Amino acid sequence: MGFIGRSKYSRRWHIDSIAALLLAAAANASATDVSLVGLYGRKALVVIDGGRPQSIEVGSGTADVKLLSVENGAATFEVEGQRRRLTVGQATVSSGRDDQAGSTTTLMADPNGHFFAVGTVNGAPMRFLVDTGATVVSLGKADAVRANVNYQNGRPGMTMTANGPVRVWRVTLNSVRVGEVVLNQVEASVHEHDLPIALLGMSFLNRMEMKREGPAMTLKKRY
Repeated sequence: MGFIGRSKYSRRWHIDSIAALLLAAAANASATDVSLVGLYGRKALVVIDGGRPQSIEVGSGTADVKLLSVENGAATFEVEGQRRRLTVGQATVSSGRDDQAGSTTTLMADPNGHFFAVGTVNGAPMRFLVDTGATVVSLGKADAVRANVNYQNGRPGMTMTANGPVRVWRVTLNSVRVGEVVLNQVEASVHEHDLPIALLGMSFLNRMEMKREGPAMTLKKRY
C-alpha cells in the first residue's frame, strides 16, 4: 500500500491517537470553523478557519472562539455565542459551499506520519486513512453495510493484499465527505471481509489539489 507515512500499515489503530483534522475554508464571511486536534490537560490544540494549530487554555481563546471546559475526553467551546462540544478529530463546520469546487479541508499527520480523516460515506460516519497506493476508496463489508452500499449488485473481482487475494465488489458511492469537501459518484471497492479502517484512495484524491506543508496536508476540491 502507498499510504502517506513513515511506517508500515498496522491493524492496530487507537482512536485516541487519531489527529484527524477536519475543517473548511470559511463557507461564508460570518461563520467560524473550529477543529479539535488534541487535548492536553486544561488545554486544547485547535485549528480555526484553516489557520495554524494553536493551543487554547480553559477560559481563554479568540474573539470568536473560547474554550469553556475540558472533561471526559471532550472540549466545550463557545463559538460565536453558541456552545459546541467536540472530541478529538471533530470539527464545527459551516454550510453552503461544501458541494462546490474550491472547498477545502486540512488534515494533520499523526506521530507516524499517517493522515487520518473523519467523514461520511452516503451520510454514514466513517474514519479514513489517506492511501495514495489505493486505486479507489476501499471499504470493509461492515462499513459498506452501515453506509447502505448495495455492494452485492456491484461488479465482482479480486484484489491482492498483504494476506493474498481477496474478493471485492466495485461500486459507485453516492457521496463521500471529508470535512467540508463532498464528492458525488465516487468509485469504490468493498472487501468481502472487514477492514480496520476505510482507505481514502485515488478515486477521491485525484479530484483534489493536495498541498503538504510540514505536518499539515490541505485538500482542495477541483471538481
